[in-house]
Amino acid sequence: MGNYDLVIDANGKILGRLASFVAKRLLEGKRVAIINAEKAIISGNPETILEKYQKRRSIEGKPKPTKGPVQPRTPDRIVWKTIRGMLPMKKAKGREALRRLRVFIGVPPELRKVDILELPLEYTVENLKPKKQKKEVTVYWLAKSLGWKG
Repeated sequence: MGNYDLVIDANGKILGRLASFVAKRLLEGKRVAIINAEKAIISGNPETILEKYQKRRSIEGKPKPTKGPVQPRTPDRIVWKTIRGMLPMKKAKGREALRRLRVFIGVPPELRKVDILELPLEYTVENLKPKKQKKEVTVYWLAKSLGWKG
């Protein structure tokens, strides 16, 4: 199972920038694994971020309200869904690219000894411009706030 072209540690990385980087590599045909998904960071006001995700979870389907679009609660699926949103899912190449992606909470045993790709500084939280009272949340916090029991 450990036959990945890239293994990326999401610890301290900004979720959107990480997702766009990964989506690009998936479309190039690379197999990508993301470890420590729960440590990825979403920058912005915590209340606004939580509100956005809760609003998305409350969407109901028209014919049967319980069958609305399923929104993830677990950190690995939140990261997975973010990357999925950056792939052309209506085309075969987008669907095939998504099959090459694996997202893990923590570090699975088969990826303990694999060398990890270090992303440039632009992808980390330290690179964010407004340094004064920088607001950010981890995907772990978001998942817990959405009701994840993990």
